[in-house]
Amino acid sequence: MIEFSLIGAALVAITVVIHAWGTTIWLRYLGVQGAVGDEPWTTKRSLIVLTSTVIVLIVLHTIEIGIWAIAYLSLVSVEELETLESALYFSFVTFTTLGYGDITLAAPWRVLSGIEALNGIMLVGWTTAFLFAVVQRSWKGMFQTRSD
Repeated sequence: MIEFSLIGAALVAITVVIHAWGTTIWLRYLGVQGAVGDEPWTTKRSLIVLTSTVIVLIVLHTIEIGIWAIAYLSLVSVEELETLESALYFSFVTFTTLGYGDITLAAPWRVLSGIEALNGIMLVGWTTAFLFAVVQRSWKGMFQTRSD
């Protein structure tokens, strides 16, 4: 059980670093593009910033899910997880806490899927907070435009 917890902790650390790196780089990019400054926003500008932010965040999650899938593929010997596609499917379902239950892991590996679900909840929460901040900035910028 400790072995699986340590593997899970390592995967959580890797995905958190990826998420921190990705959101920090994206925030810096938005700052360079003037999306964080005080200048007025147009509807077009808001749509571009919000849409591109969502795409970046989804790409980050897909990379993180892929890392979990590769770990399952290389560590877990379950018939249902013999292909990258099935490992990705299981990882997406687990990370997003959708939990269909059509693929389950053997007893010692179940801890790992639970850790992935917790990891997913935390990173999706982080993403929600990040996106909320970008939306707030967009709205603030649009109202500044209308009042000037």
